Amino acid sequence: MRTLYELAKVLRSKNSGPFELTLDILFDSIENYQLVKDSGKISVKAICDLYNLSKEEVRHLVFYDQALGVKITILRDIPSGSIGDRDVYGAQQHAPLMNIRF
Repeated sequence: MRTLYELAKVLRSKNSGPFELTLDILFDSIENYQLVKDSGKISVKAICDLYNLSKEEVRHLVFYDQALGVKITILRDIPSGSIGDRDVYGAQQHAPLMNIRF
């Protein structure tokens, strides 16, 4: 078995405005993309479990076949730049995805 970190070419997070984060998973091969897509391991439930969210806090989870990518948008628990925010740019929030095994 390999981890998502090993399968994906790009695994990143970033702000999608001050109240949301976008998680991007991009692949450089159709085989790796299809393996992840077909596994069912990237789902709203999986994101909720990894990030301790309710289903309503997962705004989008979309597989883009043409781009060999997955885009997930979730609500931030603290708005970007607010008191208590430890990642203003949202650039360190992809780590929970890294160790999903396929």
